[in-house]
Amino acid sequence: MEMKHLGLFILFYVTSGLFLPAYGDVQPVEVHALNSFKEGIYEDPFLVLSDWNFFDSDPCNWVGVTCSGNQVKKLNISGSSIRGFIAEEGRVLHGNKLIGPIPASIGSLKYLKVLDLSNNELTGPIPSEIGNLVSIITINLESNGLTGQLPFKIGNLQDLRLDRNRLHGTIPGAYANASGENKHGFCRLSSLEYADFSYNFLTGRIPKCLEYLPRINFRGNCLSYKDIKRRTDEQCALVPPANALNTRDSKPAWLLAVEVVTGVTVGSLFLIAVFTFVLRCRSKPSILNIWKKSRRHMAVYVDSNMLKGVTKYSRQELEVACEDFSNIIAVISVCVKEEHWTGHLELYYQKEVADLARLNHENTGKLLGYCIDSSPFTRMLVFEYASNGTLYEHLHYEEGCHLSWSRRMNIIIGVAKGLRYLHTEIEPPFTISELNSSAVYLTEDYSPKLVDFESWKTIVTRPENSAHSISHEGDICVLPSSFEERDLDIQGNIYSFGVLLLEIVSGRPSFCKDKGCLVDWAKDYIENQEQMGSVVDPALKYFKDADLKVICEVVSM
Repeated sequence: MEMKHLGLFILFYVTSGLFLPAYGDVQPVEVHALNSFKEGIYEDPFLVLSDWNFFDSDPCNWVGVTCSGNQVKKLNISGSSIRGFIAEEGRVLHGNKLIGPIPASIGSLKYLKVLDLSNNELTGPIPSEIGNLVSIITINLESNGLTGQLPFKIGNLQDLRLDRNRLHGTIPGAYANASGENKHGFCRLSSLEYADFSYNFLTGRIPKCLEYLPRINFRGNCLSYKDIKRRTDEQCALVPPANALNTRDSKPAWLLAVEVVTGVTVGSLFLIAVFTFVLRCRSKPSILNIWKKSRRHMAVYVDSNMLKGVTKYSRQELEVACEDFSNIIAVISVCVKEEHWTGHLELYYQKEVADLARLNHENTGKLLGYCIDSSPFTRMLVFEYASNGTLYEHLHYEEGCHLSWSRRMNIIIGVAKGLRYLHTEIEPPFTISELNSSAVYLTEDYSPKLVDFESWKTIVTRPENSAHSISHEGDICVLPSSFEERDLDIQGNIYSFGVLLLEIVSGRPSFCKDKGCLVDWAKDYIENQEQMGSVVDPALKYFKDADLKVICEVVSM
């Protein structure tokens, strides 16, 4: 998947006839439609809709609303991080955090040209009424949680995006050359130029009329093609066949009774076997030598108690989820060759997974799971996706100049909350190995997430003079002196937090070859109240003196 911010455009194109009468120059029914949409929003963190006044304002002057003549033609509130529902009488909006099903009444928008609901949290099936959108040109429903089968009829499209959902069943269409009245399903879309069905759970074959599409647009499904990367057999086994319900309904009653009795019997025997196995495991614990290594492979020891409750992913699952690792934003790989991997490193890796898995705070990165595979050799940590990258990128690259003062203050507060949680609210405490702007990841709404990616780099690169070297069967393992417990440098985190405050406020890196250490540069300014303003990033057009004074006081402590 191409790395991109989740805040995409919300496009809502209409032509004459979608709305009815007027509010000033704009028809009242359009104002009513906008009002219905606003009523469905329950969270607006950036107050984007605050100027939507339905009593004394012209809707064409509202944020995000574009008019042509006396009609609303476009609604664009991208990256607003709003949350809410799509009202029955409301309209189509995309790129935020809308939840719930797509209402069937969407089919009544006869003049709708573009339906873009991508990158939301919509669930349920695609309503069949979507086929009533006779004027529709583009439908984009990617990156939601939609389920069910593809609609048989879907307008006269040119552009269709259904990727990254949980749709199943077959792709409607003819599997042989067809013409005229014999065409059905997607083969009736004579104007279709682009379609993407990737990363669902679709089965069967690709209709003949869609074979012109790139094979990559079908990958990550359960299709029967050797040249298309598919999901694992385990994942595909969970998807019911397209005709499963019909097949079950057609079975005679005596056959269903036999199936039920057989299922109960087999289930009972299975439970007895599991119960016996558990008793044996409790009475006779197994002992494995985690340092034992054969000539070619090391025995992998996984402590089930240590990693209990942590999701384990296979490399194949991650390849499908990350599109062959073309986006590695949330998957961190341990870069160590197999021949250099030892039992001590394996145990440290597992302890690190267990340590990271216990963190649960809105301002710390959430560990979703881990990956241990032997062919090819793989050790990975899987974190939640932070769509806006690192704070360092936003502060020091040109694209990061949009960080306003209030947004920077929110980031500072979030980092402070995260550190308080790590240092005082969990036992044992947790510290970030290298707290800096590269350890702060930003979500779609610029909420900071502290992620400790440096701890593993430290263990595999630490010189021997600062660690214990252990040799076994010709292999050397560098074991940190603090192997048993994480190195809790709370004071170091506090100092680094002060440096980070200066970096956020000034927009300068913590160390610059030309200007030296940031702390030395800022020292004279923060000690002189009249010169404090010189610390502030010159790219900022506005800042609050009271906020700056508090920050300088914290840094000076």
